[in-house]
Amino acid sequence: MITIKEIAERANVSRTTVSRVLNDSGYVSEDARKRVLHVIEETGYVPSVHAKSLRTKKTKVIGVILPKISTETSSRLVNGIDDVLAREGYQILLANTNLHAEKEIEYIRLLKSRNVDGMILSATNVQPELIQEIRQLKIPFIMVGQHAEELTNVIFDEYQAARDMVGLLIKKGYKKIAFIGVDEADRAVGYLRKKGYLDAMKEHEVPVEESWLQKGIFDIDSGAECMKSIMESAENKPQAVLAVTDRLAIGALQYLRQNGFSVPGDVAIAGMGGSELSKYITPGLTTIDFSFEDAGREAALLILQKVKGEYGQEITRKIRYRLVERESI
Repeated sequence: MITIKEIAERANVSRTTVSRVLNDSGYVSEDARKRVLHVIEETGYVPSVHAKSLRTKKTKVIGVILPKISTETSSRLVNGIDDVLAREGYQILLANTNLHAEKEIEYIRLLKSRNVDGMILSATNVQPELIQEIRQLKIPFIMVGQHAEELTNVIFDEYQAARDMVGLLIKKGYKKIAFIGVDEADRAVGYLRKKGYLDAMKEHEVPVEESWLQKGIFDIDSGAECMKSIMESAENKPQAVLAVTDRLAIGALQYLRQNGFSVPGDVAIAGMGGSELSKYITPGLTTIDFSFEDAGREAALLILQKVKGEYGQEITRKIRYRLVERESI
């Protein structure tokens, strides 16, 4: 394998000049740069990533911790992150907690041992132990999807999004609106979306019956089970249902159709998330489209700024969302 010394000899420059060309740093005359690049192309030289990281103290790798790697949400988030990082020559090292919150700390420690330049965490919930672990890190860190004080966060306005959806349902003439949520330990999806629903119902002076409130998990079958519980237990049947994820909403919709109910004739259904599947089910699902790609891009831009030392103040960025009205309401 050709060495930097041999490239320097062939290009008739110093080893320092070759290093500056490879690292794109320091002044190099255009003529010398062309000679070095010509030798590199001619010989097929590939710089050693390990050697470069030893010199620069940078690995050009960002660790990304996801709650469930198989979901569309995670896929869209990673696409946004990679869109920015790849252009800057960075690679991504993915870790999947599979919705086990305790694994977040485990993977933070693992990625730190791999000397990543920074980390992006798409968190499921924010526990004191997790925050303590993050504060002990000496590398740049971005939290996505949840808010934590004294950290840089990229979030959506989950609370207002739920309020907006309830407002749309009421505007369409629905008053009796049931709710399918998830565990409130997930502050963003579980707690804030439920609070948005409850506050919107209170603002519009619409009563909420206990039998209309159900809690599921993040899958379609759970949505069907929650919808079944609502329809079997509620003496006063709802006119509409807001589910905190599209998958829960699709499960609810499937249960209703399989059991002879018309959607939206008997019960209207709305979800949150803006999943690709929401476009193609029948009837099309009304939803909140969260731009997960934009969240990924913003997180990547912020982590690069931190890695480059361009700012030190912790901030919170809110990413836009939009209401998408379809035939389910």
